[in-house]
Amino acid sequence: MTSSPRFQPARAAGRQRYRPADHSGVVFDGGFWQSWTETVRNVTIPTQHKRLEEEGFLDVLDFDKPAGPLVRPIQPSGLSMQHFFDSDFGKWIEAASYTLKAHPNAALETKIDTIVEKLEKGQMADGYLNSWFIRREPDRRWTNLRDLHEMYSMGHLLEGAVAYYEATGKRRFLDVMIRAVDHIIATFGAEPGKLRGYDAHEEIELALVKLYRVTRDPRHLKLATYFVDERGRMPSYYDEEARKRGESPDDYVYKTYAYSQAHMSVRDQYQVVGHAVRAMYLFSAMADLSHENDDPTLKEACDRLFDNLVSRQLYVTGGLGPSASNEGFTQEFDLPNETAYAETCAAVALGFWSHRMAQVDLDSKFTDRLETVLYNGALSGISRDGEHYFYENVLESHGQHRRWKWHYCPCCPTNIARFITSLGQYFYSTDDHELAVHLYGTNSAELTVGDSFVRLVQETQYPWDGDISLRFAVERPSRFQLRLRIPGWCRQAQISVNGVAVDLDQCVTKGYAAISREWCNGDEVRIGFSMPVERIYAHPAVSEDGGRVALRRGPVVYCIEETDLGGEPQRLRLPASEEISARYDAALLGGATVLEGNALEADIADWQNALYRTAPPSLKERPFTAIPYHLWANREPGAMAIWLQEV
Repeated sequence: MTSSPRFQPARAAGRQRYRPADHSGVVFDGGFWQSWTETVRNVTIPTQHKRLEEEGFLDVLDFDKPAGPLVRPIQPSGLSMQHFFDSDFGKWIEAASYTLKAHPNAALETKIDTIVEKLEKGQMADGYLNSWFIRREPDRRWTNLRDLHEMYSMGHLLEGAVAYYEATGKRRFLDVMIRAVDHIIATFGAEPGKLRGYDAHEEIELALVKLYRVTRDPRHLKLATYFVDERGRMPSYYDEEARKRGESPDDYVYKTYAYSQAHMSVRDQYQVVGHAVRAMYLFSAMADLSHENDDPTLKEACDRLFDNLVSRQLYVTGGLGPSASNEGFTQEFDLPNETAYAETCAAVALGFWSHRMAQVDLDSKFTDRLETVLYNGALSGISRDGEHYFYENVLESHGQHRRWKWHYCPCCPTNIARFITSLGQYFYSTDDHELAVHLYGTNSAELTVGDSFVRLVQETQYPWDGDISLRFAVERPSRFQLRLRIPGWCRQAQISVNGVAVDLDQCVTKGYAAISREWCNGDEVRIGFSMPVERIYAHPAVSEDGGRVALRRGPVVYCIEETDLGGEPQRLRLPASEEISARYDAALLGGATVLEGNALEADIADWQNALYRTAPPSLKERPFTAIPYHLWANREPGAMAIWLQEV
């Protein structure tokens, strides 16, 4: 057996302990993720390009034509969604590039090359690249970093350029974006004569780290470090630039720089605040830089903020950011259900951050969150047919929430697309002496551990079943340590190697079981995770969920839809003693395990026209079926609830 150069993972620079697998070397050839990845590749990517064309997003790249009327009007903040159209096709290019690496497609490459050609043609002589300002307001560039998303858009273009280069070897787009970064380096920094600013919408920071890992140019890492270190320095640069525009800093729509995590130094922050997506992008960059710069202070800040998020501000689905008013956080334990914002982008970005943290510190508390997001709060953002979406991911509905074909601000479709098309990198990581398995699902992976090539075949019906088989093929017997994540939801686990049981009491550290041995062709690891139906209760400070219970089995959170119940699930009362069973339903939206049991339903038939009365409602028994939350709103319109009253 020989290894293919295409499947050799790029070694991350510096001191990073683990390197994520090359996503293209992990093939989902069965099981849960096969149909999802094929749908995104064959349906989502093409239809998203079509939507970008239909909605006029790509027209902004016609630099040789008059700008024309706005596709999206100016908002009270002074921002138009059109200010950051570049970010949407940047993310689309990134998602499409991930598919190209394993599935070459000349027609898809042509679509990307057409966009790249227009970007190159429109780029200004000094390297500046932003379609809005080049075509509409060239004199206003770099005058409002607080509101106008210039570097945010460039960051997403940069991520797309890196992904396209790694997929095809074509340098044209990468070189365009390197020139744009050169311009930013010449413009921003602490050196005399430069603007000492940073974009209020984080994104460029993590994109620059990706670029650095390709170019090895220390200037790219230095710029990312500057943007993170400068954030929150007082007096605020945003006040200074507002005064230069002749405006009062007090006119800021969001009133506080906590909205963009710019209220204090990142190393001093202790609570996750503000806009949820911005926060997750910032923390992702901080995790990267903690490694690249060997900076324990950034790691300490990330740990502190991560713990704050998961212990006080995270939905059971992995969704985050309860408020529409700031697309983010309010106060701790504020987790409303029907008005939950829980933006798809935020859940995806939490996946990014969790995964990065696990590369720096192999701890299942990070990959547990990644898994929760993946099977619940992020996956709910895309329909089973691959071309309808949610922006907000509510935990309760009376039928008013339906998926849409496209959104006024369509940042989420391309974000979930790039998450799923790069899925393989989240399953495995390696270093010179270890192979870590973070996630479970049928796939075959080609990996390198040190100088050894390893082919790993994973077979399982996960997440519907906790039985997993890992079979090894190696070029020669190879000694390394296998690290297997024991999910935090699992109360009982068994692992064996070639039929010999592993003593988990002796080998589990931070939620990962470590097995050190010389691995040979045909070696098989068997894993068994018990998967009973569990009742989940919220912290008493989460007032909306007092007296309520949610259902979970394995990593999957469940909900009840009106289409199965025949009535609104909000009227159900789940007895505390009720036994709930699990059954695989092959006919449900491609196949899924459902939960079944009996609940009590408030009888409204005898209330007539009364709104209030002195007698409580009578209760009658009602069988129910609960489906995975990520599958809701794929059938007939109707009510939905995750949290049920318990009696």
